Amino acid sequence: MSHILLIHSSVHGYTQKICEYLKGKLEAQQQQVTIASLSEVPDLAEFDKVFIGASIRHGKHRPALYQFIESHQQQLEAKPSGFFSVSLVARKPLKNTPETNMYMQQFLSQSSWQPKLLQVFGGNLDYQGYGTMDRNIIRFIMWITKGPTDPNTKVEFTDWSKVDQFAQQMIEAN
Repeated sequence: MSHILLIHSSVHGYTQKICEYLKGKLEAQQQQVTIASLSEVPDLAEFDKVFIGASIRHGKHRPALYQFIESHQQQLEAKPSGFFSVSLVARKPLKNTPETNMYMQQFLSQSSWQPKLLQVFGGNLDYQGYGTMDRNIIRFIMWITKGPTDPNTKVEFTDWSKVDQFAQQMIEAN
């Protein structure tokens, strides 16, 4: 049994939802799991494994993610760890792998930490859950990328079987 820390950098709560789902899957496999937001991370030394999930906001991972990694890189590299990115662009079949997702590639080029375990998940589109500015920006982006633009749209683009596979990879990581 491992003690696993799941850290989320989540704006609208969806990356946190994925972390909670992962926690349930991992605990069903007798793993001990703690979830923390990026702003309230406990001491990494208390954990056997550390995984970070981060959402995309306006085309970028949040600066706090990179600051956290810079401050904790040595600890992240000293134990099994990994990273997953959550975005609406990952809804597309040709952009839903670490190798083909531009946000994951951007992360890898900007981060000094190069985790071995990487994954990309499609996010959640909930226009009614956004403020006016975000709703309009996201609708414009979705229009450009030929996604849903109806302001009443609420859809999860997450492939939950892929999340299940990632949970198993987390258990096997060493």
